[in-house]
Amino acid sequence: MECSTSRVEYNQALEKFMLGEYVFDLRSLYAHLERLTDGRDRRGVRYQLADVLSLIILAKLGGEDKPRGIADWLSHRAEQLVKALKLPRESMPHQVTIGRILAGAIEPEELERLLQHYFDGQSQLSQEIVIAIDGKSLRGTIELGQSQGLHLLAAYLPAEGLVLMQVEVERKENEIVAAPKLLQTIDLRGKVVIGDAMHTQRQLSIEIVTAGGDYLWLAKDNQAQLKQDIAHLFAPQECPPATSPLPTDFQSLTRHNYGHGRYESRTITTSSMLKDYLDWPYLQQVFKLDYRSVNCKSGQVQSQTDYGLTSLAAAEAGPEQLLAFKRSYWAIENRLHYRRDVSLNEDSSRLRTGNAPRVMAILNNLVLALIDRLDFQTVPDARRRFSAKPLEALNLIFLNPCPTLQ
Repeated sequence: MECSTSRVEYNQALEKFMLGEYVFDLRSLYAHLERLTDGRDRRGVRYQLADVLSLIILAKLGGEDKPRGIADWLSHRAEQLVKALKLPRESMPHQVTIGRILAGAIEPEELERLLQHYFDGQSQLSQEIVIAIDGKSLRGTIELGQSQGLHLLAAYLPAEGLVLMQVEVERKENEIVAAPKLLQTIDLRGKVVIGDAMHTQRQLSIEIVTAGGDYLWLAKDNQAQLKQDIAHLFAPQECPPATSPLPTDFQSLTRHNYGHGRYESRTITTSSMLKDYLDWPYLQQVFKLDYRSVNCKSGQVQSQTDYGLTSLAAAEAGPEQLLAFKRSYWAIENRLHYRRDVSLNEDSSRLRTGNAPRVMAILNNLVLALIDRLDFQTVPDARRRFSAKPLEALNLIFLNPCPTLQ
């Protein structure tokens, strides 16, 4: 994402931080956090909720993920932070205070809405088309003897690295039930919603298109007849002697790439021939996707064929566009869920009290989105930088939007 704050403005802001003269931007993340309802009893409150949340985000940008580590990180930088933020107390919040605020002071739904409003203010977001939806279980929330913990379903902009909204999947429900609730919170006009095979549902398809969006689904065994019909269309024709194959409208495209020691090829074949045949709402095209991967060291070959469908007409999205849409979906696994687990240690967290695990998951999404707005190769690179230069991280919270660091 491009940032409108210039390097000159950034340097001026940094100088003000160092002098303790900083005034935050009214469009900033901090300004949005100030609007949060504080669920604490006002008696005995020592730190403003927006201040504590900003400090937690700051410590997470600096490399800490657990309340104790966050508290220690802040205490080591207390003098610098108190001066920069003009805090009324010279000490930083204790880990117990941090844990209590995460568990009981914040309504996750309100925090999600405020962050959605904050990012809505970034004009570039309106240009993005693909919204990927996928769920993630927080393994650290699974109690001993239980098989389920907190499960969250997210709507993600792959091109921006941004979670638009995230909802909890209730224990007695599944993602099929939660998906309509999630998408009702998002403006779907001009967007293409992509999900895994679980979300290939008739009613969800109707709701997306009537809301002004489009869908792109896979057809797998949970929609066995649909999968069979699409596969039959793309199967080689068996022609009797002295006859010619029936005409088709098939369009195909193959893309090759090499990376991580693998040579990969993806071939997509599309057709509009079933749009008036299949009883599926708003169907325009179906496709076949052949994937082949060769391990260049071992020679091992992997192949897979998937079938799918979309409400996008051929004139709106040809093979190249559909293939690009489908590939972008995997960013929700590779750039969101994977990085939350590996870089932000989400699954190793033992936060289980109250709203703490869900609020921390929201903050993890936020941290990744803030980092993705800057030119870092990896999340650890960014966190090492911000640990050494916490005032630069503060600018992400108090300015709108972020500068480009050099």
